[in-house]
Amino acid sequence: MIIVTGGAGFIGSNIVKMLNDQGRKDIIVVDDLSDGKKFYNLNDCDIADYLDKDDFIAMAMDDDPLFDNVDVVFHEGACSSTTEWDGKFMMENNYEYSKILLHTCLQRKIPFLYASSAAVYGGSAVFKESREFEKPLNVYGYSKWQFDQYVRGIQHTFKSQVVGFRYFNVYGPREQHKGSMASVAFHFNNQIQDTGVCKLFAGSGGYGDGEQRRDFVYIDDVVKVNFWFWQNPEKSGIFNLGTGRCQSFNEVADAVIAWHKNNGISGNAPIEGKKASVEGKKAPIEGKKAPIEGKKEYMPFPEHLKGAYQSFTEADISALRTVGYTDDFSSVEQGVSAYLDCLNQALN
Repeated sequence: MIIVTGGAGFIGSNIVKMLNDQGRKDIIVVDDLSDGKKFYNLNDCDIADYLDKDDFIAMAMDDDPLFDNVDVVFHEGACSSTTEWDGKFMMENNYEYSKILLHTCLQRKIPFLYASSAAVYGGSAVFKESREFEKPLNVYGYSKWQFDQYVRGIQHTFKSQVVGFRYFNVYGPREQHKGSMASVAFHFNNQIQDTGVCKLFAGSGGYGDGEQRRDFVYIDDVVKVNFWFWQNPEKSGIFNLGTGRCQSFNEVADAVIAWHKNNGISGNAPIEGKKASVEGKKAPIEGKKAPIEGKKEYMPFPEHLKGAYQSFTEADISALRTVGYTDDFSSVEQGVSAYLDCLNQALN
């Protein structure tokens, strides 16, 4: 049996889908479906059971027999809103919940792979898994950092695998329910479809218009790293999970614009197998849209984000490489193309 907390969420549902692709259906998804729209992420997934988050954590506290035959726990469940300032809620949901589940797994020697976040680095200019570089700017980042600290404090007692992943800017399919917290690739795609314009922040923090830089990592790469650690149970620790290469918001917007320009067919485009009309023009392919000539516009940087915004992130993935993970990561151009291919297929 495999447990995926936050299994109806973005990263969790992609883990469930890839488990299905590998032939596993003995999966328990744990989540909070107060936002009922998240169920869409599981529409094409097969699972053994669904449990509400509160019921599940009560079972963990009671040492329920549910945990007797669990192969691994992928703990992706959390409130990931960087704009949520209810610290009591955040610490209960992200910190206390994680501690309870950690100890349940340690007691039964169940591999425990959990979601941390690059938000632990906050205003730092160095993104390396070391205390001196960790400076959260919001209570979300603090809740993730404090759990990492808790893990570090007791890791000398561990007799089973515990791995924390500091996710950088993850993007890809199954994030639509996140609303404002969805990736910029998702928002840029919607903006191009709606208005033909990608809206970016003007210069800030010493960066030019749209030149703020992040380490954007494609969801398939994130899932691959999770699975690699699961298949290597002797590997434990806290690791950055990014590409190791920052790219600008301009590059993300350019990749979205390029995809729309290259993947539409105009009414006058030649079509293989179609006869020309009397005027010599080709008939349009049914269901295809004309290419969109998108552009970029820059908005003034919001006052409320000044001092609480990461203008630059770039994962130091040397620890990940040292422990033995060797696969390449998708660039923004590769990842955005794969992502928009998926979104387009879902619409057709």
